[in-house]
Amino acid sequence: MKYTFDIVGVSPVWQFFNHQHQSLSELQPQGVEYLGTHICTLDAFLKSIETVPQKWGWNVDQVIDTVIQFWLNNSESINYWKTRLNDAGNDNLVVARVADIKALKAEFDSLMNKNW
Repeated sequence: MKYTFDIVGVSPVWQFFNHQHQSLSELQPQGVEYLGTHICTLDAFLKSIETVPQKWGWNVDQVIDTVIQFWLNNSESINYWKTRLNDAGNDNLVVARVADIKALKAEFDSLMNKNW
C-alpha cells in the first residue's frame, strides 16, 4: 500500500471535533483519516497517528515514513501552517490528512460525483 500525508488547514477545536464525530456516523471511504494537533511538529503528528494504522490495517512503518518524508520535503508548507496556527490562537488545531492513496482517490471521486 502507498500512503499520503498533507497538512490541510487550521480549524477551531470544536469544529474539528464535530467533523470527527459526524464522520463516525456517516459512510466514509475507509482509509482516510484526519488528524488534529495543537502544535505543528513532526513529533505531534507522529503521536497523533499511533492508533490509525491499527484501525485500517496499515503498515505502521510505511505510514511513519510517509509523514517523515513529508516533513523533510515540505519546509515552506510546514512553516506556513505553523504561522497560520499561531495566528489563529490557542483554541485551534492544525489539521492533516493521512490516507491510503487508493482510498483518497475514492474520496475525491465521490466528491466529484456529488451534485452540489
